[in-house]
Amino acid sequence: MPGVTMTRPEPVSVNEAAARLGKAPRTIYSWATRYRVRKWSGPDGVLYDYADLATIEACIHRGQTVPATPEARDALRASYSAAA
Repeated sequence: MPGVTMTRPEPVSVNEAAARLGKAPRTIYSWATRYRVRKWSGPDGVLYDYADLATIEACIHRGQTVPATPEARDALRASYSAAA
């Protein structure tokens, strides 16, 4: 999206994301698949964008619709920063 600055990605493993978000690893896998979370191959396996996963968790927690793309979630995070 024009004018949207993506936060710096923070690649994390499924287990680290699960621990930080207080969710089961299978939930993280489910979100990563369903919402097409950014991912990278690491030496120890696949790493996922923590900011993207945290945004998904926040939307679900608030009962909001989760934006369908990572770019839309970037825009949502940017709007939170602008409002603060």
